[in-house]
Amino acid sequence: MMTYSQIIQQMYQLRQFGMKLGLDKMRTLASLLGNPEQELRFIHVAGTNGKGSTCALLESIYRSAGFRVGLFTSPHLVHFGERIQVDRHRLSEEETVTLFERIRPLFAHFSEDDPPTFFELTTAMALLHFREKGCELVIWETGLGGRLDATNVVTPIATVITNIGLDHQAWLGETHELIASEKAGILKPKVPAFTTVEHPGALQVIQEKARSLGAPLLQVRPSDLLSPPLDTLELPLAGPHQRTNAALACAVVQGLQNLRPVNDKALRLGLASAAWPGRFQILRQERRTILLDGAHNAEGAQALSQTLIERFPKRAVHLILGTLREKTWNEMLRTLLPHAHRVSLVPVESERGASPQELLEGCQHICPSLKVELSHSLRKALQDSENSPLVLIAGSLYLIGQALNELGVDPDAAVSERGLNEWRPPPRAQENPK
Repeated sequence: MMTYSQIIQQMYQLRQFGMKLGLDKMRTLASLLGNPEQELRFIHVAGTNGKGSTCALLESIYRSAGFRVGLFTSPHLVHFGERIQVDRHRLSEEETVTLFERIRPLFAHFSEDDPPTFFELTTAMALLHFREKGCELVIWETGLGGRLDATNVVTPIATVITNIGLDHQAWLGETHELIASEKAGILKPKVPAFTTVEHPGALQVIQEKARSLGAPLLQVRPSDLLSPPLDTLELPLAGPHQRTNAALACAVVQGLQNLRPVNDKALRLGLASAAWPGRFQILRQERRTILLDGAHNAEGAQALSQTLIERFPKRAVHLILGTLREKTWNEMLRTLLPHAHRVSLVPVESERGASPQELLEGCQHICPSLKVELSHSLRKALQDSENSPLVLIAGSLYLIGQALNELGVDPDAAVSERGLNEWRPPPRAQENPK
């Protein structure tokens, strides 16, 4: 039997093949495993922002109602096993080894030059694990897009699209409408769909897709944020955007009462106890408060800005910022810099990380009078912020994973596993799923 560290190294080797959109290999892999997805019930979640939080809320609600719940999300912040959880227990190292050794031999059915990707392997591991653990419901988050994402081999009992924003445009399309078309690819015939999408063009695309499939579509509107139990309940997930995610989760639960009943007590308990690391996570130290937020695009930065105003009004932050090259970081800077009295720009541990020098030029253009400094590492930036009473680390979930390591939040932190989040951008695929 291979060791866990050997398995992780094998997973790293799969990264050389990049991420490839398409369903053929995933269907073949699932078939070789006996189609475990056919024995499971899924809520399939897509969207630009809020997918993970909505998944966490749904998982917490259904677990509070007594169901055995699987949770599949990406990326992981620290541990690979975060991606695959049952009742919020992440996949253990032993389980990872066992699943990998069962699935890896199946790669012999594929070309050596084009094996399943890391994400397809992970998806297959999740399907097998959830079946063997007897999950009564699986909260199933897409990786990239939806239509050609490996997760789209399942037939869910509900589909969810959180919102549509401009992110990953090089692979999903340059407009809200094109991106919506990719996300709407998870909709299935006659399967109820739920969304909080407000962009008119994107919403129209989703509505037309749902209509063509005979899938009933419910749009959660701002007025729904005031409906019980949200009218009296304080959420542990901070920010106005999280109330939107919570309203969406409530709508899904209500829409599935005949399949997975949840009483009011379980609904309230699930909402009140939901947790999702790295999303306005607050760490209080003796001399400073540190905020961790994985805002990594323009819409995420706007949500973070609103949360700062709500939770820390009139408080300026020491902003530690690092991001990826492909992100709309100029728009992020315009949104976040007004909250800062000092900025430390740091590199992200990623092949796709933006240069702090690039970010510096953007900061100087947007806020010429703001104190901005380059830090050669996150550790150095944290040392320089020791006397700042309020510190915000933002710009990338990769950076949040680094911060959890540096701050010692996770005593079992495995630094070597964060690099598994790296993926080579796929070409935009035109294949139509069967």
